[in-house]
Amino acid sequence: MKRMFVLVPLLLLLVSLASGAAAAQKIAVSSEGATPSSLVSSIAARSHYFMIFDNDGKLLEAIKNPYRTAKGSASSQVNSLLSGKGVTVIVAGAFGQKMVMGMQSKGIKYLEFKGTVADAVKQAQQ
Repeated sequence: MKRMFVLVPLLLLLVSLASGAAAAQKIAVSSEGATPSSLVSSIAARSHYFMIFDNDGKLLEAIKNPYRTAKGSASSQVNSLLSGKGVTVIVAGAFGQKMVMGMQSKGIKYLEFKGTVADAVKQAQQ
């Protein structure tokens, strides 16, 4: 009986932590500039910046895309960079097939959007 009093609260704590972690997401928006008023980039892997937001829409960081002018493998390098930052959703004007396959293999969701970064974040939060 004593074990039950210890196990039940412990299980409830673990379930609540797991559900909280599942609800948290990081949104990366490919952008032409480094501000929320910038336009969403037309092609994800070749964007100028990636702006990373938390699930509440708070800007966490803006990263200049180091693979923008890469001769090859830009999409896989971008996928690795963003997944390493804990990104769970990527928003861009369009995605190449290699980028989509890489995101799917890493469990990253994606959304095609045209407009401002701020509006893209609102759309991704829905």
